[in-house]
Amino acid sequence: MRNEAHAEPPAPVHGRTEASHTEARVRDTHSLSEEQHSFTVRYKSHLELEPRTATKEVKMAEDIKTKLENYRTAPFDARFPNQNQTRNCWSNYLDYHRCQKALEAKGEDTLPCQWYKRVYTSLCPISWVQKWDDQRAEGTFPGKI
Repeated sequence: MRNEAHAEPPAPVHGRTEASHTEARVRDTHSLSEEQHSFTVRYKSHLELEPRTATKEVKMAEDIKTKLENYRTAPFDARFPNQNQTRNCWSNYLDYHRCQKALEAKGEDTLPCQWYKRVYTSLCPISWVQKWDDQRAEGTFPGKI
């Protein structure tokens, strides 16, 4: 049985006690650069418009272009954890066409929609995509776009 009067202090976490670790995290948060802080604040409320928004949107567009260039195959999607990826294929097909429709209605660039297209072309059999395209052209497509 241990004597509580001679209890050891908490074990250090990476050379710090738990209390000093917490203090360091608070200090680290306060020492964010202006850019990091504005990024954090910007994405807490993404609906507000700031003068810096344009540069963030340009950076996001560059990130999308980079992801499209480095794309090899469909990444893991936690919504579809099973081996059967039929629903993932269907979902990305619908998302692509919804994205196209929404951005074209706003008159914006549809580059972000290409991600969905690459995913569904990677997952879906070509015959399914052709069938769904034909159904959309005929007006008999069962999905809501």
